[in-house]
Amino acid sequence: MTLQTNVAEVERWASALGGAALAAYGISQIKNRSIAGAALAAAGGTLIYRGATGHCPMYAAAGISTAGDDFDTRVQLSGTRGVNIDEVITIDRPADELYRFWRDFARLPTFMWNLVSVDELDARRSHWKAKGPAGRTVEWDAEIINEIPGELIGWRTLDGAEVVSAGSVTFKPAPDGPGTEVRVRLQYNPPGGKVGSAVAWLFGREPSQTIQEDLCRFKNLMETDVPNW
Repeated sequence: MTLQTNVAEVERWASALGGAALAAYGISQIKNRSIAGAALAAAGGTLIYRGATGHCPMYAAAGISTAGDDFDTRVQLSGTRGVNIDEVITIDRPADELYRFWRDFARLPTFMWNLVSVDELDARRSHWKAKGPAGRTVEWDAEIINEIPGELIGWRTLDGAEVVSAGSVTFKPAPDGPGTEVRVRLQYNPPGGKVGSAVAWLFGREPSQTIQEDLCRFKNLMETDVPNW
């Protein structure tokens, strides 16, 4: 029986690598007669199978495929699919200044350390490159779908992207004093899906924490550097 491939290539890599690490850790715990270790080893084996075959039974049951041409943002992130992040920070700078820096997407890798580069293709579309598993890079195209100068930037990835995401960043006056409240809302389907996100969390790369750290670096950059743009 031939299994239908319903997992994108980058997800397969992430599943195989994450599964191998998870299985190895679980096996090391089994030696100590740990029930949790056995469960982790089993979960790792499932991820290895997912990566090796390109088939995910859960995707098949839900009618999901990230391997085909119908890899549409709205479909992949509908309902409870994907990972949801909502993080906020207050920065002692005017909203318009923060917006203008963020809107120049090529500057984002200066504080988003997982990003390698962002190239603007035109007024609304851009090409993103980020660090992926095993030293690989993950690339995708995105477009701005909502924008209010000085207040809001909303975006989504274009069809066929390896990382499916949609989100927004808002810049509003801080409610309890001077400065600007910067809020990032992000929904995305990471390489490996929610299982991949759980494995990342296990090894210290929880997505929400990453966004928090990015915002802290953004705050430090904007509050300590003299603007020259």
